[in-house]
Amino acid sequence: QVQLEESGGGLAQPGGSLKLSCVASRFALDYYAIGWFRQAPGKEREGLACISSNEGKAYYPDSVKGRFTISRDNAKNTVYLQLNNLKPDDTGVYHCATDEFCTGNYLEWGRGTQVTVSS
Repeated sequence: QVQLEESGGGLAQPGGSLKLSCVASRFALDYYAIGWFRQAPGKEREGLACISSNEGKAYYPDSVKGRFTISRDNAKNTVYLQLNNLKPDDTGVYHCATDEFCTGNYLEWGRGTQVTVSS
């Protein structure tokens, strides 16, 4: 069974940064494409980034391109999401997930980590 655990969320000021981590257990994370999505109250789930399993190619929607960066450290079985220039609209619970071919078809995900952007 795939297990993913997110961490690194917290309170940030507008314009600030956070770095989220996604640690996998019971499987080799580099075997899967891994995506990040967020869920905010009253809003639809929003895909933020994905990194492919083989080439490590990254994909982003226009809404976060240039602000968020996804990366992976296979030796640590961890995927990261660097959040820069945060905005209040970035507030939400951030989840990492196995993402089938980076299509946004999330198969399994962790419990998430809360990101709050407020002054």
